[in-house]
Amino acid sequence: MEKKISARRKAILNVCYGAVIAALYVVLTWISAIFKLDSGIVQFRISEALCILGVFTSAAIPGMTVGCLLSNLIFSGNAYDMLFGSLATLIGMLGVYLLRKLPYLAPIPYVLSNAIIVPFVLQYAYGVPDAFWFLMLTVGAGEIVCALGGGIVLYLALKRTRAFK
Repeated sequence: MEKKISARRKAILNVCYGAVIAALYVVLTWISAIFKLDSGIVQFRISEALCILGVFTSAAIPGMTVGCLLSNLIFSGNAYDMLFGSLATLIGMLGVYLLRKLPYLAPIPYVLSNAIIVPFVLQYAYGVPDAFWFLMLTVGAGEIVCALGGGIVLYLALKRTRAFK
């Protein structure tokens, strides 16, 4: 009987973690949106640093995906952006989780999935005329700074405080 309670408690905690991560993603994207850094050919969403949470908990996968979906709904409203931007996040987060034993490399799949998928969204959903390779470089640069750089900084801070066990 006790194992059922602890399993149920763990499931509830995971849902709560995911919800908090989604909310944090939306708020941090909103801060980026204030400075017009959340969308376009160069994107610096500070919320992307949260991808490193996939190293600590599987709840980050749905949390980041839902957060991205809500952010794209609120800040762009474009159906293709909501669908494919969220798909890029989901794919990237699965990669982060798979590489959780290598935390300094874990954000790389996240960076790559966004650097490959988001340029298509920019071209087909928003009609950005730039070449795919150029958009891949600009989106990838923002992801390297925010997801990889910011993610590693967040990882070091969380590891130091032992916020996750």
